[in-house]
Amino acid sequence: MSSILRYLSARAIFSATLTLLLAACGGGGANPPAGSGEGGQDPVGMSPSPEKAAKVLPKPVLSFSDTGLSVSDGVTHIGAWQVSSLESWEYSFDMGATWTRGQGDFFDVQGDGAKTIWVRARDDQGNTSEIVVVSCVLDTMPPAAVQADLVSQDFTRLVKVNGVEAQGRWEYSVDDQRTWLAGSGDRLALLGNALPVLWLRQIDLAGNKSPVERVNLQETSSTTWHEASGNPLQPSFLSLQQARTVVVHGSVVRGDADYVRFDIPVGQRLQSMRLVHYVSADPIAFFALQRAPVFDAGIDVKRMLVYGHMGPQDLNRNVVQDVTPNQLSAGPMTLWFQQTGPQATDYAIELVFQSAP
Repeated sequence: MSSILRYLSARAIFSATLTLLLAACGGGGANPPAGSGEGGQDPVGMSPSPEKAAKVLPKPVLSFSDTGLSVSDGVTHIGAWQVSSLESWEYSFDMGATWTRGQGDFFDVQGDGAKTIWVRARDDQGNTSEIVVVSCVLDTMPPAAVQADLVSQDFTRLVKVNGVEAQGRWEYSVDDQRTWLAGSGDRLALLGNALPVLWLRQIDLAGNKSPVERVNLQETSSTTWHEASGNPLQPSFLSLQQARTVVVHGSVVRGDADYVRFDIPVGQRLQSMRLVHYVSADPIAFFALQRAPVFDAGIDVKRMLVYGHMGPQDLNRNVVQDVTPNQLSAGPMTLWFQQTGPQATDYAIELVFQSAP
């Protein structure tokens, strides 16, 4: 009997323990999926909440002054970049290894050479925009002054321009550097007696200007310091000497007209004829151009290619702009310039030639 009592007592203890375990697990009904509470929902604090998504900021907009011969080649002598951003911004010169917080609406690139720049918006919470990658070539060094070699032929003074950098250009001034005119090719031909000094400079690809070169034109002992002929049937001859840019300059007064002949070479045509210098108390002079080796049109305007009054209001106006190209092609031309008033007038007229199509 004692063994039976011990067996029954052990079963009673096991049954009571099992009842307690089932009660602790929610009773005898179907258990919910592991990790779920009532109704299959996560109990508060039992699982981590998803991470907050990072905010992407709008990209900044950048711009800079592309200087020099082209405004789209990325070469400049101005290192300032403008930044437009709705947020704070930062920039990097080492592909993002280090960043510098921007101030205001611009930053400066320093040190000549090719540059790759990263810029992005960034707020106080550390959110950033996509990186904007820009590049430029900074060149702040002025080119050397050009060298002018002077050659004389008859009445024409030829200035050969040397030392222009590759992809650079040169300019000239006839009014003591107040205004500058674009040169073409590698030479400039001049005839006349009104411009004592010519100024030359070059501008490189980035827009840097060289020191100025001074060229003396007033050599009274030379035939190139020449007062143009006053005889329409014997005009002074201007030798182009392969120059694409030519300047006729003179000083006229009542009764002292200037007549100058030039021959447009085969394969070229006259592209422009502009008054580029005018000094006089009288704002009105007279010009005409005839397609002939002499000026025998007289006052018959039907025989003139162009004609009319010319003064300060006409500076830089291309007076042959409306002439048909075939009338400006190879052959002789004679220019007439005259002042009918008593005031002396100094003038300079630029002729530019180009290859005929």
